[in-house]
Amino acid sequence: MPEPDATGTDRTPPPGGAASPGGRPDSPSPSGRLSPQQIAVWALVALIGAIGWGVLALSRGEEISAAWLLAAALGSYAIGYRFYARFISRRVLRVDKTRATPAERLDNGVDFHPTDRRVLFGHHFAAVAGAGPLVGPVLAAQMGYLPGTIWIVVGVIFAGAVQDMVTLFFSTRRDGRSLGQMARDEIGPVGGAAALVAVFAIMIILLAVLALVIVNALAHSPWGVFSIGLTIPIALFMGLYLRVLRPGRVTEVSAIGVALLLLAIVAGGWVAESSWADTFTLEKETLVVWMIAYGFVASVLPVWLLLAPRDYLSTFMKVGTIALMALGVVIAMPTLQMPSVTDFAARGDGPVFAGSMFPFVFITIACGALSGFHSLVASGTTPKMIQKETQVRVIGYGAMLTESFVAIMAVIAACIIEPGLFFAVNSPPGVIGTTVETASAAVSNFGFAISPDALAQAAKDVEESSLLSRTGGAPTFALGMSEIFSAVIGGAGMKAFWYHFAIMFEALFILTTVDAGTRVGRFMLQDTLGNVNKSFKDVSWKPGVWLASAVVVGGWGYFLWVGVKDPLGGINQLFPLFGIANQLLAAVALAVCTTLLVKSGRLKWAWVTGVPLAWDVAVTLTASYQKIFSEDVKVGFFAQRDKYQTGIDADKVLPPAKTMDEMHTVVTNATVDGVLSVLFAVLIIIVLVDAGRTCFRAIAHPESVRLSEVPWSESKIVAPAGLIATAEEKAELAAAGLDSGGGKVKEPVA
Repeated sequence: MPEPDATGTDRTPPPGGAASPGGRPDSPSPSGRLSPQQIAVWALVALIGAIGWGVLALSRGEEISAAWLLAAALGSYAIGYRFYARFISRRVLRVDKTRATPAERLDNGVDFHPTDRRVLFGHHFAAVAGAGPLVGPVLAAQMGYLPGTIWIVVGVIFAGAVQDMVTLFFSTRRDGRSLGQMARDEIGPVGGAAALVAVFAIMIILLAVLALVIVNALAHSPWGVFSIGLTIPIALFMGLYLRVLRPGRVTEVSAIGVALLLLAIVAGGWVAESSWADTFTLEKETLVVWMIAYGFVASVLPVWLLLAPRDYLSTFMKVGTIALMALGVVIAMPTLQMPSVTDFAARGDGPVFAGSMFPFVFITIACGALSGFHSLVASGTTPKMIQKETQVRVIGYGAMLTESFVAIMAVIAACIIEPGLFFAVNSPPGVIGTTVETASAAVSNFGFAISPDALAQAAKDVEESSLLSRTGGAPTFALGMSEIFSAVIGGAGMKAFWYHFAIMFEALFILTTVDAGTRVGRFMLQDTLGNVNKSFKDVSWKPGVWLASAVVVGGWGYFLWVGVKDPLGGINQLFPLFGIANQLLAAVALAVCTTLLVKSGRLKWAWVTGVPLAWDVAVTLTASYQKIFSEDVKVGFFAQRDKYQTGIDADKVLPPAKTMDEMHTVVTNATVDGVLSVLFAVLIIIVLVDAGRTCFRAIAHPESVRLSEVPWSESKIVAPAGLIATAEEKAELAAAGLDSGGGKVKEPVA
């Protein structure tokens, strides 16, 4: 006999399993009606956001405080989380708090482990918030502050956070299967195979790019190396504290961890000024070896021991620093110096990156708005650790909103400094030259003025020999952060301290993405190999764990090593693919989510992921087309190849190449990038076509639908849905004899 639920309905799945996925009817959601006081509060929040947007959009040359940008973003985030995310969670996904998650059913203390939602929020946020939200918005500021800001806020509410939450939900109902494996199971062998190949290849490129940013940030930085190195033993201590010494005492371990982290940061400054500085001053090659070793260890150790507590710890620094930066904006009220929209937005000939506003702003800004990498974490580590389905909203949607706020702070950092300084820092030497005089003249030709003395003084203020052509976005963010913090604490004399603190902060920000990404890559490879050898289906099977981890770190480690040794080789060769590859990955994730909404009987809600999918496909395929076929050598890969091949034929060396060998390398790199652009675009089109075929078949023949999600089983865990427990949840926890972290209900003694 099927077991009836509280309403008397049995849990037998309907034919085809489509109407009620997994065989458990979803309970009707509460009415959710707001009280008059709540209506007044939310109306005020909406009004603040609307005023912020109005000031930004309607300004015509007036000075505008960056605080209005904060108001627009925060008001929009609050409305999006409270209403849109709640609607998706309750009406579209119909999350079920009575359903056991894989973390509960498959708990093995290695990869599957029910984790306090506060710790898991920290892990998920740290894992997805890498270089993207710090770097992409800075580079996109070339177009002005308004295009990037609109995409970051609107994109995250309706696309990025939706992708993360929905992917997390569907992976949780499939024992934490990876994105590529879900595509194979739900779309079909053809589209699934294309997705598996594309996702894994893109994953290796993304990890190598992120690792290169870290190496560049930490090289010759004893402060950064020492402080970040200490976060590893601190995290190990926190993991043992929560698991062995004081289980469930999240508040205690948080206070201890934060205190130790602050001590590590301060101690890093002491070390940098001491005789130990040489010990922690590492060359790039040494950092690569250490990073590869760390990535492997973090991938194979139990998730509760190192990865989750370290990410949770780093989240305190990340969120705390960004929050203080926002508070500094409110106190100092810096003015946005960059125009709302620059001429480069229309012309597409900007010195920072070439290409028109559409599609390249939406490619340059990925993390913070919509990032395919996030779907790998949402179908990697996080679904194997989440306590309750009801937590997908705060962890999936909420963490992405938090990352988006980081991106907004990056926009502010880039746009409160003088535009002339911005372009001098972010333009390559081939454009502005190598002296302050040539840079000043070049920037004037862009339409922005800055004197040679001002450029020299800006470098002196942060104790750098030069700021010219410090491309990549990180130095610009550090400059903006130093402007904000020094205006509040310490004045101009503290600019150098805050600048170097920001550089170290950025390295910590990115490293947590590499270690989590390696583990996610391991899961992905094990899922793929499991289609050939069933033993790999058990993602905690030790031979599979060690082999897959070695392959993943070997993959990104190889490209990183070669890239460090050769400025034109390794990951430097593939760097131009980073933005497009990341957004193509988002197309795969949104296609899988849309297919699952259709197959699971949610056709009327398929627009929730279908609309952002259509937008992302339009952006990424347009960008791919231009990168492949454009005759502009600054945009098109094959156009660039032809230009340098012509130079070789004429026995002429063209910059940035300095020798004829480098000319040949540039030709090879452009050819490889062009071919891979074609390959990735074709693979994504195959996935989309096969997903469309699957959706059409599910609509036409619903009786034929088969879902790969696991059957419903009752959860014994009681835990709040959000970071802060509601009064009802507190009463439920108290009745179960549990603290605020929640946990399994103890079986009654007979």
